[in-house]
Amino acid sequence: MTDYMDVIKNAVIGGKHGEIKGLVQKALAAGFDPNALINDGLIAAMDVVGKDFGTGKIFVPEMLVAAVTMKSGLDILKPLLVGDQAQSRGTVIMATVKGDLHDIGKNLVSMMLEGAGFKTIDLGVDLSVERLLDKVREIKPQVVGLSALLTTSMPEMRRVIEELGAQGIRGSIKVMVGGAPVDRTFAAKIGADGYGANAAEAVELARRFMCQ
Repeated sequence: MTDYMDVIKNAVIGGKHGEIKGLVQKALAAGFDPNALINDGLIAAMDVVGKDFGTGKIFVPEMLVAAVTMKSGLDILKPLLVGDQAQSRGTVIMATVKGDLHDIGKNLVSMMLEGAGFKTIDLGVDLSVERLLDKVREIKPQVVGLSALLTTSMPEMRRVIEELGAQGIRGSIKVMVGGAPVDRTFAAKIGADGYGANAAEAVELARRFMCQ
């Protein structure tokens, strides 16, 4: 019998996005549990990808292809989950702040978070503080992830954090920030809870938040 779990895991690590849907469907037909395929196949694969990126074994293009591959498999499996199986590690809202239209980094973080078991809601780019706060009140996430690539849009991150405080909901939400011009010093200065230098770090940060 084919060990589809290892095959699926290796397909994600290798970025074989053209094969993953067929592999997942064959594994389901062979009787594999959807939840096990997600946790022991897709999520386990992205853990390896994140570690390989952190050690410099792979780079952003390889990580992006792996994340796209994982998401293709996840799209097949998630509708099959029922009841407790559908529970996530937590809910994360992702957004590129107002004045910034860049989304490659944010999209990668969103896919990596989803692959790590988080319910991830991507609100897109050029998002106003008001719109973001409306979504925070509606969705009630545990984590908000803010991205910026332009230095001119970085002050919007501070505005979001200040408004969360003004609305009395800052204490129940962890805020992580990232993007090329952002660093740990800036994150601390604006009152963010953490900074992710890359997608793998952002996932680890979100995991730590859930343990606090």
